Amino acid sequence: MPDSRVKKLDVAVKMGYNMSGMNLRVTPEAAEDIEGLTPVIHTRVMWVLERLRNWPSVSGAKPLRGPLAGHYRIRTGDYRVQFRIERETVIIERIGHRSRFYEE
Repeated sequence: MPDSRVKKLDVAVKMGYNMSGMNLRVTPEAAEDIEGLTPVIHTRVMWVLERLRNWPSVSGAKPLRGPLAGHYRIRTGDYRVQFRIERETVIIERIGHRSRFYEE
């Protein structure tokens, strides 16, 4: 089970609070993805989302190409987080395992 700091972060992320830096918004699809994660992966993803508040000073984020140009992905282990930037907001679009992440 995630520790209490991660639980508080999880609630703040889902509600879109700006704890520092950029605003963070999670789409309904990404929120559903978060709900399906194991506790260990959930914790890791929550820390990645918190790091994204420091955009553009985030290491490891890669721009996507083709139909997803203008979007980015960042990884944590075998999981990927897809997001885009709109003004002062990081919009989390999808979270998934790399084996299925690039299908669609």
